Amino acid sequence: MLSSSALAAVEPTIPAGAPRAARILSIDALRGLVILLMLVDHTRELFYYHAQVVDPMNLATTEPALFWTRLTAHLCAPVFVVLTGLAAWLYAAPRGGAGAASSFLAKRGLFLIVLEVTVVSFAWGFDLTPRILYLQVIWAIGLSMLALAALVHLPRMAILAIGAALVLGHNLLDPIHVAPGSPGHIVWAVLHDRSLIDLPWGGQVRTSYPVLPWIGVIAIGYAIGPWFTRDVLPAWRQRALWATGALALAAFVALRLANGYGEPMPWQPGDTSLHTLMSFLNLTKYPPSADFLLVTLGLGAWLLAALEKLPARPVAMLAVFGSVPLFFYILHLYLLHGLNRLAGWSIDAEGLVSLPDVASLWLVAAAVAVPCWFACRWFGERKRASGAWWMRYL
Repeated sequence: MLSSSALAAVEPTIPAGAPRAARILSIDALRGLVILLMLVDHTRELFYYHAQVVDPMNLATTEPALFWTRLTAHLCAPVFVVLTGLAAWLYAAPRGGAGAASSFLAKRGLFLIVLEVTVVSFAWGFDLTPRILYLQVIWAIGLSMLALAALVHLPRMAILAIGAALVLGHNLLDPIHVAPGSPGHIVWAVLHDRSLIDLPWGGQVRTSYPVLPWIGVIAIGYAIGPWFTRDVLPAWRQRALWATGALALAAFVALRLANGYGEPMPWQPGDTSLHTLMSFLNLTKYPPSADFLLVTLGLGAWLLAALEKLPARPVAMLAVFGSVPLFFYILHLYLLHGLNRLAGWSIDAEGLVSLPDVASLWLVAAAVAVPCWFACRWFGERKRASGAWWMRYL
């Protein structure tokens, strides 16, 4: 992330009368890339049930292929959330700024929260009355949007400062724990301490994605929104993205080498250089540590810069997924779970069917990606052609 003083400088703009840049497909393409990585990870969740990983991963029991497969998915949530903030700026800028952003964020945030506990929850378990309801990434994005709906009324530099403080400083709160049943337990479980919450009518909910650091990520995305307006020179944006990524990655390396603040799980030298590297990169996601967010957001900035330079065809192919991310998210969950159930019924197996190795996970994910691409292209065309207000929420 760039410093506040650097961001405060006026972004170089295209002179009046110069040709306007085409739509920046790299944003949708980056979202499409992490969607495919998410597809692999969710294939692992549903088709590798015999070898579920913990957070951080247990290196004594996790084979390297599974470790690296899981590690690629770490990019998904940070990129999704920072691009959500960026999209909020791009949506609101031509519609009146903060007022338009706040209204849209509040309504869409509430919509996502309801979607998480209904349609998304059912997709994971095919159970209308689950014993535990998991509040995952769609819930976290929804709550983060509600928080951003309030923050957008502040000056942009204040939004950036709050975002950076939450991303880099929330690990200072790690020693704070509120016991179940104590006052404030529910609030703290939602904000920072992954926990189970008892429901009055029985059952529990698990706050899988505590939202405090994610609010910081979405705020940063909104604060850098002006970099992506059509009046900003692409060359300046490229330099800003490369510099931001370099600064974030350098901060990650410095904090991780110090082996102190920024990550609850210290790294240790392993028997081989590979295991040492695995330990160094074995980071906490729930909630995401400062180190986790620095490395993923830094890489995300570099990927976005690189995608702007790639040939148009592969970028456009990825953008098909990224242009309708919520549609894809729901579609792929039902498709993966449905395929697993069909496979189980075909061999009279009870419960979910597991694949034999990590390579097969990637093959299944690739096979599922093909029909999803055509479905996303079809839905994207319907969405762009539709004038219905509710289509903006999908």
